[in-house]
Amino acid sequence: MTPNGAVVFVVIVIAAAMLARVSGLVVLTSLCALFAVTEVGLGAVAALRRAVILIFPLAVFMIIVWVGVVGRSPAQIAADQPGSRGAAFIYVAVVSARLFLIVAIVQVAAFRFVALTPLQFIRELYAPLAVKRIAVLTLSLVETLQQAIDRAYTALIASGIITRRFSIRNLLNGWILVQTVWLTAVTSVTGRMRDKWPVEKTLGLLDPLLTLERKSELGERDTIWILSGVVAGAVIIWMDLHGAR
Repeated sequence: MTPNGAVVFVVIVIAAAMLARVSGLVVLTSLCALFAVTEVGLGAVAALRRAVILIFPLAVFMIIVWVGVVGRSPAQIAADQPGSRGAAFIYVAVVSARLFLIVAIVQVAAFRFVALTPLQFIRELYAPLAVKRIAVLTLSLVETLQQAIDRAYTALIASGIITRRFSIRNLLNGWILVQTVWLTAVTSVTGRMRDKWPVEKTLGLLDPLLTLERKSELGERDTIWILSGVVAGAVIIWMDLHGAR
């Protein structure tokens, strides 16, 4: 499978997941499970673990808000009907399942190309040079942002504003950590854009690396997965038009 085929397949799955109801999510889950087993194998377990870590806290928060506090689903609120916590829980479950499926398929697709560096992956994409350039520069800032978080965290601990472990002080002063990280990140990024990249002529060095000598064509596996995604999306739209839940 090629990076271009994977990107197209992931985009189709994400679009279908946003439209899918319960029955549609079952169809998409089956397709994504087949993709994970066929293309990634055991590496898909790590991808699913990451998806669970990302979505589980959000799902718990939504259960507290919609089931515990609101007690009605958005559809019941819009129709001004007396709701039930069961309907609110179903709403939370569907939204959480959609988000989990989206995060999972992105992670699985990333694991499929774990042997490639981010630069090699981006280089193979059918995209304008400016888009590739922005993607590479954005990824290059990840380590910078991590360092900004570490510096802000260490500085606030040293000053006694927050603590290393869970505490009331952290709950009260957490917004200061967020603000400090944000200001540190903005300062670092601004410094790179204004001074570092122009002096090192980063953009001029990137362009030859991101330009393909010859465009790679979609392979047979790409075509199969893309068509499978299109068919799954069509099935989901058909079920939605016929009132399937």
